[in-house]
Amino acid sequence: MFGIPGKQAVSMTNAAASQIAKLMDKEGHQGLRIGVKKGGCAGMEYTMEYVTEVDPHDEVVEQDGARVLIAPMAQMFLFGTEIDYQTSLLESGFVFNNPNVTEACGCGESIKFEGM
Repeated sequence: MFGIPGKQAVSMTNAAASQIAKLMDKEGHQGLRIGVKKGGCAGMEYTMEYVTEVDPHDEVVEQDGARVLIAPMAQMFLFGTEIDYQTSLLESGFVFNNPNVTEACGCGESIKFEGM
């Protein structure tokens, strides 16, 4: 992992941890795996999937009953990211506050990293 000893790779706001824990309990999942893949108008996109089995290569972050798994190939792109869950009049969903992003499209789902 590209981490700092004693510091979690990603953090979750209370709203995000609550939503992830609620969805884990409801569906019986082991956690939410996050990653990145090529695509979108800025070059990369976040991926999210609930998993029933923890991969031993995933970085695991736990908080208040929520478990986030970081896919191995995404660890260097997601280090330092804060995961939030926001609700507005029109939509609700997870938001990634990622200090590694150098560009993002208007929808916020497509991102670009330095050198990519």
